[in-house]
Amino acid sequence: MSAVLEIQGLRKTYRSRRGVRRALDGFDMAVEAGQVHGFLGPNGSGKTTTLRTLLGLIKADGGRMSLLGRAVPQALPEVAGQVGAIVESPQFFGNFSARDTLSLLADAGGVPQSRVAEVLELVGLRDRAGERVKTYSLGLKQRLAVGSALLKNPRLLILDEPANGLDPGGIREMRTLMRTLAGSGMTVLLSSHILGEIQLICDSVTIISAGRRVAAGTVADVLARHATSAVRVRVESVADLTSSAGALREIGARVSVEPDHLVVGGIAQPGAITRTLAARGIYVSELAPVAVDLESVFLELTGTTPVEGEHRQVDQSTATPAVHGGWGQ
Repeated sequence: MSAVLEIQGLRKTYRSRRGVRRALDGFDMAVEAGQVHGFLGPNGSGKTTTLRTLLGLIKADGGRMSLLGRAVPQALPEVAGQVGAIVESPQFFGNFSARDTLSLLADAGGVPQSRVAEVLELVGLRDRAGERVKTYSLGLKQRLAVGSALLKNPRLLILDEPANGLDPGGIREMRTLMRTLAGSGMTVLLSSHILGEIQLICDSVTIISAGRRVAAGTVADVLARHATSAVRVRVESVADLTSSAGALREIGARVSVEPDHLVVGGIAQPGAITRTLAARGIYVSELAPVAVDLESVFLELTGTTPVEGEHRQVDQSTATPAVHGGWGQ
């Protein structure tokens, strides 16, 4: 596979009366063709700044970037027709219907009108295509925004929080859509705070924190690199948890006491746990490995919660509507 998106040593600094902040500090990222790639980062990590810089909405201070094998921002006019992107909240004319909105965008972008019906079907808006956008929920507006980015059937689709405002059913449908698009050969770069969805849908991920890459690779590889040998231990009586923790610490274990179980690490042979506790007259009812997931890895690497809203750092000199003309149309 070849990379359709590459970033090397990207730097961006913001200066204000409060001082200097490095939004991007030598950031690297690569996305291979045909993948759904998750781009993860906590509030203020530089995630949205990366996307806006990549799309020419913000000027970088240093580093190299390429889209579809062409250096950007120099080659943006040449690759814009092959890249669909939605960054930040969607903005549409409220009195227009979804069908009218996509039809106008199709005319502006030289896209056949037959594509409008295809896109409405793809994003699940066929039955509500004639309703005015101002009557739409946030979730329906998100679907319309994704539809606008799909009009040109791009080779690369970049979506910032596409599941924002969707209910569980809508999130599931969005997941199916992303996999369908990737199956057709499209590459999808997906930024989201819904880490359970990222783990389900993505082939690979990049995690950014404080403007630097802290993890990258296939989802399986990232999880494997951060797997632990910890086990979950339940005993027959919750009243025995404290004394159980003390006994296990005596043999060198690391123990975390939870309301109804222990998390135990630092023990090469789990059998030592049952033997140690049995010698104290405490009997184990469950001994199971602690599964590592993307959320726990995210927390370990960034020290933040994944549900915080992404800080939208906007360079006011280049601020644009959500669907940037050359990209979403």
